Amino acid sequence: MEPLSLPAPGIPAGNSSAVARESFHVLVGVTGSVAALKLPLLVAELLKIPGLEVKVVTTERAKHFYNAQEIPVTLYGDEEEWQLWKGRSDPVLHIELRRWADLMVVAPLDANTLAKVANGICDNLLTCVIRAWDLSKPLLFCPAMNTAMWEHPITARQVEQLKAFGYTEIPCVVKKLVCGDEGQ
Repeated sequence: MEPLSLPAPGIPAGNSSAVARESFHVLVGVTGSVAALKLPLLVAELLKIPGLEVKVVTTERAKHFYNAQEIPVTLYGDEEEWQLWKGRSDPVLHIELRRWADLMVVAPLDANTLAKVANGICDNLLTCVIRAWDLSKPLLFCPAMNTAMWEHPITARQVEQLKAFGYTEIPCVVKKLVCGDEGQ
């Protein structure tokens, strides 16, 4: 049997049931942190792993930090969510993406999206995928924000909330930030 594949943006999905396949599907979520500059590198490194298929879900703000032409995999944004669904029997993109993925990595996870996810807000394609996520599958999140934002007391609470959902934190690294501040 052929591997299940998610349709290109704007093309209806076929049968979304689980089928035997040889590949492992990784869904990368990218948000509006300046660390989104690294998206082309992250995708390139993931694609070096044999048998790995990658798709990307981006927020609108994340698009500011990378060139979509440098992303050699399917890239989904809010527009595709609404282009795909036209009527009652049509597939819903955020549900199709969560069915397709074996693993989700949100890298970077900015302070805004961290707050949304921790509080159950799903107002874009990425947050809808996360809200609909199958909790039996791993979801990794990589917080990335200015040190002052990271050190705010609400951030620790929000990170702990995501961990309570069963998500796995990939900790921040200490480095000089793009704004010139030194990370702690």
